[in-house]
Amino acid sequence: MSHLTPRTLIEGGLGLALLGISTRFRLRGPYWVWRTQTAFPEGTPAGGKPQLIRLAIEYGAWSWRTRRLR
Repeated sequence: MSHLTPRTLIEGGLGLALLGISTRFRLRGPYWVWRTQTAFPEGTPAGGKPQLIRLAIEYGAWSWRTRRLR
């Protein structure tokens, strides 16, 4: 398992915060249900909850970086 850099942690937190605001923190809403189903079609990843958290932070960082490209 790779370690998260401080930059990835910060960008991940900011990205997840913006996604949360835009979805009004409805984690069971249509966007998050769709996102979970497409990211993990077979359920929780093999690494368990720590792996799930790491992947969520990496997704948040990716979304943050993607927004900055606009």
